[in-house]
Amino acid sequence: MDLKDSLSRFKQQQERCQSSLASIALSSKPKHRAQPINAPSVPARPSQPIKFSNDTERLQHINSIRKSPVGAQMKLVIELLYKTRQAYTAEQINEATYVDIHGNKAVFDSLRNNPKVHYDGRRFSYKSKYDLKGKDQLLVLIRRFAEGLAVVEVKDAYPTVMEDLQALKAAGEVWLLSNMDSQEDIVYPNDPKAKIKVDDDLKQLFREIELPRDMVDVEKELQKNGIKPMTNTAKRRAAAQIDGVKPKPKPKKKQREITKRTKLTNAHLPELFENLNN
Repeated sequence: MDLKDSLSRFKQQQERCQSSLASIALSSKPKHRAQPINAPSVPARPSQPIKFSNDTERLQHINSIRKSPVGAQMKLVIELLYKTRQAYTAEQINEATYVDIHGNKAVFDSLRNNPKVHYDGRRFSYKSKYDLKGKDQLLVLIRRFAEGLAVVEVKDAYPTVMEDLQALKAAGEVWLLSNMDSQEDIVYPNDPKAKIKVDDDLKQLFREIELPRDMVDVEKELQKNGIKPMTNTAKRRAAAQIDGVKPKPKPKKKQREITKRTKLTNAHLPELFENLNN
């Protein structure tokens, strides 16, 4: 009897446990609110695109700069130094351009050895060929080069150097001419001691002098008079023939064509007499 009683009590306990589990399962189900039959269905909200914060975009920009080639990072730094003409530490350059100089040895070595960059052991600054601060120093430098100074060598000396060159030209302090071969501008000093008064008859005689038609003949005439020409047309033409390079045709001007009867003179150089007409 005892065994039967124990089995009976065990079965009753199992039944109570199963009923408890069933009630717990029913209570855990979500309750749905009943909606009216005619209620419009609410459309599901479309998923919004993920937007990066400004800080995330900045970090992506920094990462793209620091993973760029060494030359691209150097360009950013040199442009900063050129435009501001200030001296920067590596930390200041990092803040302005995001270029990590201390973290990239290749960039550091390239900047330190670049001819346009001055490094004093702590700061980086822009270095031009000539250390000029203004128009007066520019004029002093030009007067040291009686045979002419290439503008490209001074155009990065300071931000307004090109404006000062034009001002010096307008004031009659310098001559600003173009080299026909290199297409580069050359600046020459205009010595105030050389300003003289020339008679009108001499000016007219100069303008009426006939010039050779071919540049080779011009060079020969210069050599006859003891003047070394700046060009060597014969050599250039011979090299072009050997290499099979045809000379580039010059663009036609809308002026009258030069014929055999046309008289070539020095009248096309009126600027030479700008200071002599007074």
